[in-house]
Amino acid sequence: MAGSQVEARSDGASGTGSIGAAPGYRPSATLPFAAEFRRQASRRRTQLALGFMVLLPLIILIAFQFDSGGDDDNGRGEFGSLIEFATSGGLNFTLFTIFVSASFLLVVVVALFCGDTVASEASWGSLRYLLAIPVPRARLLAVKLLVALAYSALALLLLAGTALLIGTLRYGWEPLRSTVAAQLEPGEGLLRLLAVLGYLAVVLLVVAGLAFLLSVTTDAALGAVGGAVLLWILSSILDQITALGALRAFLPTHYSTAWLGLLSTPVQTDDVVRGSISAISYATLFWGLAFWRFTRKDVVS
Repeated sequence: MAGSQVEARSDGASGTGSIGAAPGYRPSATLPFAAEFRRQASRRRTQLALGFMVLLPLIILIAFQFDSGGDDDNGRGEFGSLIEFATSGGLNFTLFTIFVSASFLLVVVVALFCGDTVASEASWGSLRYLLAIPVPRARLLAVKLLVALAYSALALLLLAGTALLIGTLRYGWEPLRSTVAAQLEPGEGLLRLLAVLGYLAVVLLVVAGLAFLLSVTTDAALGAVGGAVLLWILSSILDQITALGALRAFLPTHYSTAWLGLLSTPVQTDDVVRGSISAISYATLFWGLAFWRFTRKDVVS
């Protein structure tokens, strides 16, 4: 009986009518963004994820101190120069840190913040009580999504900001260098790095959308996070199969490295535009499906 009463109240909270609402009740005043932001900040996974974003550049810096001076060219294909120039200035060190993090670490972090947000509430059994406060379902999803995106952006900024700070202190404020561009003065190089971060943030919206969709369809937070990461890896693998031809352009990871064009001279933005359109389209689709699914879901956990 108690469970049915809770569910009935949660269903009523998702509606647009105010019949039976307590005097002074305003749906828009429930679950404030600041309250949810502070709540997520107190969670151990948030603290560990953000802490690692600060720690990683320090680990890389320490690792560079063990350079043996051998002949190993650290070959990484077209990215080999990023390793070669990583110690030639703070901007180059930041670029290298972004490079080694973009393909997997940042994907995991964004999937963690966005995939854990609803599924964890369901696994704890607190989701139905949030709806019974009552918090409208659409508002609950919107606030949780915005908080997850805010922490994802914060993680990206912490990674780049820490790398730039310690890289500059250790290697100086030098021009940005790479094999795809002429040497860029520090001011312009900083702007290029900001553009790279902006594009990566847009690309990672696909991961955010996919993880968020999985989060509202399962009670297992690990399944939502892991599912989003595995699907991203699968897309990356398929993108390497040239036999797929033009179909690869429709994969969400096809333009994930288009940020290289932002470092070239002159700047190449064609793939950046295509990648941005693709990422925003996929993210909008996934978020739309998440809202559609959750507002019609029978919440019992």
